[in-house]
Amino acid sequence: MSNQAEKYQDQVAELLEKSNVIRPPVPVEKIAARLGIVVRYSPAKDELSGALIRNSKEVVIGVNSAHHEHRQRFTIAHEIGHFLLHKGIQLHVDQDFRINLRDSRSSTAEDIEEMDANRFAAQLLMPFQFIWKDARRRTTSELDLVMELVRKYIVSPRAMELRLRSLGFTAPM
Repeated sequence: MSNQAEKYQDQVAELLEKSNVIRPPVPVEKIAARLGIVVRYSPAKDELSGALIRNSKEVVIGVNSAHHEHRQRFTIAHEIGHFLLHKGIQLHVDQDFRINLRDSRSSTAEDIEEMDANRFAAQLLMPFQFIWKDARRRTTSELDLVMELVRKYIVSPRAMELRLRSLGFTAPM
């Protein structure tokens, strides 16, 4: 496991502890609320997963309600990452806003802030201490383990596969 793979492990562990989260699935909406963030769902164009909008009155995570539950949960975790790690870009509409968008570019290796928010989201949804406990007791095949953990953590198979691989639990699939 590299330092980069677990860059936010301590921050995530502290956030989970303060939110009284002791097992999966991680309640990302509850964590957002605890941080003073309002989560709102609304359908949007498919390439837009969500946004973090900050102004002087409130912080809102907008989530594309047309997306699968797994993607919505990842979007909320991703935006929490932006909230804790990045200031966002300032826009002027009627008043000043700071915004981070999660769109089709977010999963590419083009933007450091997006990569950070993705790493944070993976660690928040699939915390090291929970995964370690579940994966080291494995008695099933790698595919069965991935699918068992997908159900338990409410994440996509690809997200779980990548997380397990980053922690050295599975061979490349």
